[in-house]
Amino acid sequence: QLVESGGGLVQTGGSLSLSCTVSGRTFSTYAEYAMGWFRQAPGKERIFVAAISQGRSTTYYTDSVKGRFTISRDNVKRTVYLQMNNLKPEDTAVYSCAFAKTLPYSGSYNVDDFGSWGQGTQVTVSS
Repeated sequence: QLVESGGGLVQTGGSLSLSCTVSGRTFSTYAEYAMGWFRQAPGKERIFVAAISQGRSTTYYTDSVKGRFTISRDNVKRTVYLQMNNLKPEDTAVYSCAFAKTLPYSGSYNVDDFGSWGQGTQVTVSS
């Protein structure tokens, strides 16, 4: 089970830090899998935001968030983070985390290559 937190309402240019905590899986299982963040705006499909490899050595970002968002993970705390800076109104969405389904992670941005979704946390950026 994945539980996201940290969403909220911020003004344009503000920052938020999202967390995704893993429960119900063993530590070793969690550490083996890449993790990803996705977002879904009202009336739109869920899209890829960022991912981090199981070894934390490789990160992936969609072009629209490069240089503004940073994904990281703490395998001891079994938590994945998404630091979001310089937020824009177009970042408004429900943000969810998920496990990559395949080992090793292929670097895919495809929603179908991730699973065990959390319930999501709302991020709203006002203009």
